[in-house]
Amino acid sequence: MLTLLLSLALQALPLPRMVDIPAGRFWMGTYNPPMEDWDEAPRREVKVDAFRMSATEITNAQYEAFDPTHKRGEQGFSTGDDEAVIMVSWDDAMAYCRWLSEQTGKHYRLPTEEEWEYACRAGTTTAYYTGDAFPESQWKVQKNTRDKEHVSLQVAQFEPNAWGLYDMHGNVEEWCADYYGDTEFRVVRGGSHNTPVRYLRSANRSGSVQADRSVLLGFRVVESNQGPDVIGGPLRSDGRTRGRWGRPAREPVFLEPLPYVIEPEDAHTPFYAHNHQPAVTWVPGGELLAIWFSTDAEAGREMVVLQSSFQDGKWSPARLFCKVPDRNMTGSALLTRTAGRRSEILHFQGVGDAGEWKDLALAMRRRLSVRRHGPWMWTDLRYIEPEHRVRHQVIAGPIVTKDGRILLCCDAGPDGEAGTSLHVSKDGGKTWEDTGSTIAGIHAGIVERKDGSLMAFGRGNAIDGHMPCSISYDGGYTWTYSATEFPPIGSGQRLVLKRLQEGPIMLCSFGENGLFVALSYDEGATWPVKKLLTDGKTRVLDGGAWTGTFTMDATHAEPKGYLACTQSPDGMIHLLSSRVHYRFNLRWIEK
Repeated sequence: MLTLLLSLALQALPLPRMVDIPAGRFWMGTYNPPMEDWDEAPRREVKVDAFRMSATEITNAQYEAFDPTHKRGEQGFSTGDDEAVIMVSWDDAMAYCRWLSEQTGKHYRLPTEEEWEYACRAGTTTAYYTGDAFPESQWKVQKNTRDKEHVSLQVAQFEPNAWGLYDMHGNVEEWCADYYGDTEFRVVRGGSHNTPVRYLRSANRSGSVQADRSVLLGFRVVESNQGPDVIGGPLRSDGRTRGRWGRPAREPVFLEPLPYVIEPEDAHTPFYAHNHQPAVTWVPGGELLAIWFSTDAEAGREMVVLQSSFQDGKWSPARLFCKVPDRNMTGSALLTRTAGRRSEILHFQGVGDAGEWKDLALAMRRRLSVRRHGPWMWTDLRYIEPEHRVRHQVIAGPIVTKDGRILLCCDAGPDGEAGTSLHVSKDGGKTWEDTGSTIAGIHAGIVERKDGSLMAFGRGNAIDGHMPCSISYDGGYTWTYSATEFPPIGSGQRLVLKRLQEGPIMLCSFGENGLFVALSYDEGATWPVKKLLTDGKTRVLDGGAWTGTFTMDATHAEPKGYLACTQSPDGMIHLLSSRVHYRFNLRWIEK
């Protein structure tokens, strides 16, 4: 009787239909791929045991038998019972696998990456199981879109592959069990709607933060003799040790400008034509860390975040710093926090759900020292504001207030007049809040004034033909706006507004003759010191990115660039433009 009742209960559940995948061997990956697809090499032969895989992606009806609270229709996608479920994290998918196993007495889990590609190819060796092209009749908005176009995500609308699997190319991306190499990211396969067709290839490897929930992401399941649980990964060391900073110089200092964007020595490190949008911080012990994005197109999935370290007067060749596979990585920031003899570095990162920078999730990780003078360790990248949306494009230059709050500026939207959003953590970065307000101008720099109020300058939203100033007396929840005395800045330019350790507020921005630095000793009321950022020598420099080659001399400085700045414990001000590293101190500005 009990067996009969269990059988009837299972019949009432909308269970996924499973198909048999035979054991065999196949060639996994791509032979000699282009740089963007470096992670598909080397091509290798893989042996796979027999297993069973769901014929379609898990649907809303199937998933909601497990989680009745799941909400459909995010951004208007996936409203029907037979549409692929979306807005599920890797952990959500694993929880469904465990539930399905408990309900049926069988072992369900996510497919391994090898199983997924083997099943997708179904004996083929071409780019898609349909051949070297994927038929346009099966496309679901296969292009990069800033505003995603609506399309049905109903499963099994088209013919399956030779092994009876539907929608292995497109519809929604599918979580796999594996970590993406030696990272904290999970592998994602198959591509989705609102994605260029090349990312739907059988060999294409994508990945995502484990907690990601997106309108692009779903999953299918595998039945085998192995249970669903997968062991997590460790912290990763950057292999560096700590040294020391020297004492502040007593005399004015302006050192030779240096390039910090240096091509990698390792041919396997992705390095593209467009290197832009830096962030920089000092590392306790005598080192600078600079990061920036490298890409062919700013609205590109190939975008990576690279790093370089400055020690003993020179920058190291670029190497990979952070990459969520096949996701746009626009917007990075770094912050060094110290408390007594303890210190940490925070890395903030925008992570796209596709190729555009409009819909970004806000992520953060920490760099910790595992022992005094030992190597630094990065924690996993985690979402602190997980929704892919506007107001999450990170701007370099976060600060810590006197009462310990961390303030992070982000562009409020992709438009040049969208302004800047402010995100606040009151518990050292554990939890975050978007204040919901808007600072005038994108790419804003922010400082805390001595009375506890906040002051920010930004690009765009000009007032009376001048750069706008925003003031808040309630921690950034409301702002008043006024004109500064400085000219507005535009395309290819980003300012720095920073409190120096000696006390004055410093502005670095652009005027008629190029890059200048200004000082205020009265909390931004007046700016008595304004100085072109040049030592008077004539040089021809390459500013990279949107700047290109320029002449620096007694009356001209760099005409544009995205600025980022840190002041190291020895008092040196390190200002980065899109490619150039400037080094000077307060005494030089004041002389």
